[in-house]
Amino acid sequence: MLGTALAVVLAFSLAEGSWEWFSTYLGLTLLTVILSFGRVPTRTPGRETTYGWSLAAYSLVVGLCVALALAPALQRWDRLFPMPATRQGCVESGRYESLRTQAALGDLAGQDAEALAHTQREQSHQVVVDCLAATTTRWLPVYALGTALLVGAGSWVWGRARVRRAAAGSG
Repeated sequence: MLGTALAVVLAFSLAEGSWEWFSTYLGLTLLTVILSFGRVPTRTPGRETTYGWSLAAYSLVVGLCVALALAPALQRWDRLFPMPATRQGCVESGRYESLRTQAALGDLAGQDAEALAHTQREQSHQVVVDCLAATTTRWLPVYALGTALLVGAGSWVWGRARVRRAAAGSG
């Protein structure tokens, strides 16, 4: 479990620029490993502190895996990441970069309009993608924490119900 957590942290720290779909593969793979081989912490009498820390660790690692898996989709799909002002700001930055590219080429811009248009599209696209990637990266901890809270609460409720069933069956 600790190795998986370290892998997720490394994947996040090494992620630069645009989020690629490989991070979805990594996140889903790590999540599958955790859910297959990791165990939801169980409550034992007299060890509530250990249970709390174990539950927090499990939940946070699952949250990181889910955020890592969702990163490319958040960057690309406005339904998952509904921030119109941010997206519009990124598009405007792309337009500015297009104009800046034309100004940087100066007199050369008039010689080959098709090459200029291609360069402007490429530069604009790169700025928009970088802007969206940076915004996605800033918001990923919120998605990870939200997932961790849901997993932690669900595991806690499931654990309490399991203890109650065990107590009812033995009594």
